[in-house]
Amino acid sequence: MDPFEETRPLLRGPVVNEEDPLSPPDGAEQQSDLSKVKNGKLFLATFAAVLGPLSFGFVLGYSSPAIPNLKTIDNPRLHLDEEEASWFGSVVTLGAAAGGLLGGWLVGRLGRKLTIMVCSLPFIFGFTIIISAQNVWMLYGGRVLTGLASGVTSLVVPLYISETAHPRVRGMLGSCVQLMVVTGIMGAYIGGLLLDWRWLAVLCSVPPTLMLGLMCFMPETPRFLLAQGREVEALAALRFLRGPDAPLHWECAQIEAAARQQGAGGFRLKDLQSPGLYRPLLVGVLLMLFQQLTGINAIMFYAETIFEEASFKNSNAATVMVAAVQVVFTAVAALIMDRAGRKLLLILSGVCMVVSTAVFGVYFRIVIPAPGNSSLDGIAPPSPSIPPTENDLAWLALASMGLFIAGFALGWGPTPWLVMSEIFPARVRGFASGACVLVNWTSAFLITKEFHHLMDLMTSAGTFWLFSGFCVLNVFFTIFLVPETKGKSLEQIEAHFRGTS
Repeated sequence: MDPFEETRPLLRGPVVNEEDPLSPPDGAEQQSDLSKVKNGKLFLATFAAVLGPLSFGFVLGYSSPAIPNLKTIDNPRLHLDEEEASWFGSVVTLGAAAGGLLGGWLVGRLGRKLTIMVCSLPFIFGFTIIISAQNVWMLYGGRVLTGLASGVTSLVVPLYISETAHPRVRGMLGSCVQLMVVTGIMGAYIGGLLLDWRWLAVLCSVPPTLMLGLMCFMPETPRFLLAQGREVEALAALRFLRGPDAPLHWECAQIEAAARQQGAGGFRLKDLQSPGLYRPLLVGVLLMLFQQLTGINAIMFYAETIFEEASFKNSNAATVMVAAVQVVFTAVAALIMDRAGRKLLLILSGVCMVVSTAVFGVYFRIVIPAPGNSSLDGIAPPSPSIPPTENDLAWLALASMGLFIAGFALGWGPTPWLVMSEIFPARVRGFASGACVLVNWTSAFLITKEFHHLMDLMTSAGTFWLFSGFCVLNVFFTIFLVPETKGKSLEQIEAHFRGTS
């Protein structure tokens, strides 16, 4: 029997609007209800889940300090040349793209909690293979496994947080996903200053191990449990997350009413004809594509050279500084997300990146005026090709880079992942989120591997102006197509896309 054929409410409580159960109670009643909610255990569940993005950040950051070690290692079976080092850094994105597809299937079969626990295993096994590596192929294998886990994590953790958090704090907690990613990157950079590549891999394996242990004591999301007809467990999960005194009648009625409207079962191809799916799917996919087209990888490729020309001779310390800027501004975004809203931060972030990438183009046009002369050779741009006059304008490049990183961290870094977790109907959330993650990581791989060819074709200045143009499109896309989800329940957001709000 369809678990949602039963129309009686899960809880008996104050009367809910029978005609529109998705509409919130009046303001006074809603404020009274929210005042009884206790967030302590919700924060604990979120902390346990975001150890996954922290692990993901360690995976992304690991290659930066490890590659120099592996390029100079005496063991010829582990020594990396330029091409092998490039693959060591970028093969993670291929694993993550596959992880997006796998994660979309797992969250619907195993649930959100169990998927988080399962994805901790390839993190641990991947770093274990790297620790015990005897040849380059074992290094690649470990990176692919950790990339696979990263792809699953980037899908399931935002879903877990969005389905457990209430609207008042969902933006802040959802932004913690990206905050923990950049914290993990910075942690890997700092660890690389103190540890060699094997011991750094040991350090990187700690967060997923903690995640596996802590998630054993956290609940499954109430929405997934209700979708499975497990009403008693869903009520227990809500009690755990909201506190024993919180009134749960309205939230339960919302979830049950939305589930009855969607019906039972998973994704079907004919669902793509429904505006309730194809509209949010278009928004989610374009958010992920535009995130990669901002030029974030280009800026990071140039970071070391820019710091060197600005007299920051310790490139390792410079990368830690870049990561610290990302952490600070991502934390700011998390704190103001539920006040400022998603759209405002995306627009502000886009404008900052338009200006910074345009100025970067001017900078390269001045210091590298010869057509076809790109300072990028492979992944890292060599300093000898940059004219001496660049020292006079190093401040301009430094300021542009700082503005870009701050702007990206404020909006286009955390917000696409947050919005992705909010806009899809529960019944197809795994499939749709998997499609978004696949687009994001495939784009990341293509841009990472082919960026130097674009530089040769369009010159440095032309490439950064192209990124500036994409950032302009980001701004208009946000204004006209991205809905504001601040303060709305997931069910109200679904109703907006169906056109029934």
